[in-house]
Amino acid sequence: MEIRQIPVPERLGVPAARDFEQAALLLAAIERETWGDDDFALSAAELLAAARGTHLRRVAFGAWDGDELLGRSSAVWDEDPEAESAEVHVVVAAGHRRRGIARALLAVAERAALDAGKLALDSFSDHPEASLGERGTGLTAPAATAGDAEIPADSAAAGFAAATGYALAQIERVSLLDTRGRTGAFRAQLVEAEASATAAGYRVVGWRDAAPDALVDAYAAAREHMSRDIPAGALQIDAERWDRARVRAWESELLAGGTTLLSCAVVDAAGDVAGYTVLELPPGRPVAYQDDTIVLRAHRGHRLGLLLKLANLVALHEAAPERTRVHTWNADENAHMLRINLGLGFRPSGLSAAWERRVAADHRPPSLS
Repeated sequence: MEIRQIPVPERLGVPAARDFEQAALLLAAIERETWGDDDFALSAAELLAAARGTHLRRVAFGAWDGDELLGRSSAVWDEDPEAESAEVHVVVAAGHRRRGIARALLAVAERAALDAGKLALDSFSDHPEASLGERGTGLTAPAATAGDAEIPADSAAAGFAAATGYALAQIERVSLLDTRGRTGAFRAQLVEAEASATAAGYRVVGWRDAAPDALVDAYAAAREHMSRDIPAGALQIDAERWDRARVRAWESELLAGGTTLLSCAVVDAAGDVAGYTVLELPPGRPVAYQDDTIVLRAHRGHRLGLLLKLANLVALHEAAPERTRVHTWNADENAHMLRINLGLGFRPSGLSAAWERRVAADHRPPSLS
């Protein structure tokens, strides 16, 4: 077995892109194995657009036996020099597990993050609803931050995390909304919610793909709150810095991969963004991903979160009526947003576990490079 870094190609469909394209196929196969469909199977074009992003550093490694890709690992971190966390991810192809490949791949991904000065290493595992065991027998997130979700204690992910020094830090609930036949009800609710918001001094602004130029600075200011104000469980989450340039770079990255963005914001009388929500419409799959939804603390108590989601669900039907499945992820302790989602008709589809390993600065091993 040989482990080597997977280069980011200039373009797809050429010999230099072979390793990258094989890795994309492996990741898609893992998603199908986990969830039973292609809803989360990103294309090579989507992954390439992300790899070329300007604000996040991404490195990936492959384990090879000749021309066969056995597994892949990656590390991602914010280029901000003050950021201290990195996300690491490992997958191994079916038929090649329990041979030490995952450990070897994790080690090189961790090494890349540690060499970049990162001290908190985060990873994630998915657990579809059908895989969850009897209540009271699983693992829960730290009591001070947790809801009541449990992941299977005997899952392969839990065993691997324990063996490699990662602790369960947070559980997210993964939910699915079937929008078929619901648009009329969403419109009626939206009229009521928008009237209430207007009376409180707010207006709704929606857009497709790029944020309106007149709003982008206020939008960037609101986006900074996503890393600061959302429930983080026991995870160490770096505060992200957002400005006009970063918003435009983030939009361009997703659009380059074929994703369509549907966004909605509530704006106060001063022109500040009080909250926003984003739906991502990936290419080639009849689904939508619920990305950020946040209402800034000073503006809570006006049902703006519900308003934002209703407005964007109506916009989704108008822009892409064939996309009738909406996936969302919410921290298990985020009871308020979970109540909104349940009221809209979201139903549980599984859990996502966040694991973290922290390394003290004075105990970080020396670079092997």
